[in-house]
Amino acid sequence: MFSHIFVGVGDFERALAFYSPLMAALGMEARFCDRSRPWAGWQSTPGPRPLFLIGKPHDQLAPQAGNGNMVAFLAETRLVVDQVFNTAITHGGSSEGAPGLRPEYHENYYGAYFRDPDGNKLCVACHSPAG
Repeated sequence: MFSHIFVGVGDFERALAFYSPLMAALGMEARFCDRSRPWAGWQSTPGPRPLFLIGKPHDQLAPQAGNGNMVAFLAETRLVVDQVFNTAITHGGSSEGAPGLRPEYHENYYGAYFRDPDGNKLCVACHSPAG
């Protein structure tokens, strides 16, 4: 469905320090990192798409987090949701909702919500039963 998702960041090195361990916790491989542009991307498995990209906005203006916009990453297990959330908070993210069941979505929805250092809202969710 998606070719790529791009998230604008203000401080590329700070964002890279946040997203690199986050993507590793999700099991996503680094595809490239070009500090001269600056931008970086990770690919899903088996790849090569969709890509998740971060970088300075093309128009060179400051990035702005959207109201109602959110990128949600799929986790294979609830443990991965917990690990990714903890990684995000440890690397400068802020909580928007700790890991837990959200039965209002469906009985097995286990998710966590957080913002990156630029204020972009992110989610990691598992849709499988526990165990």
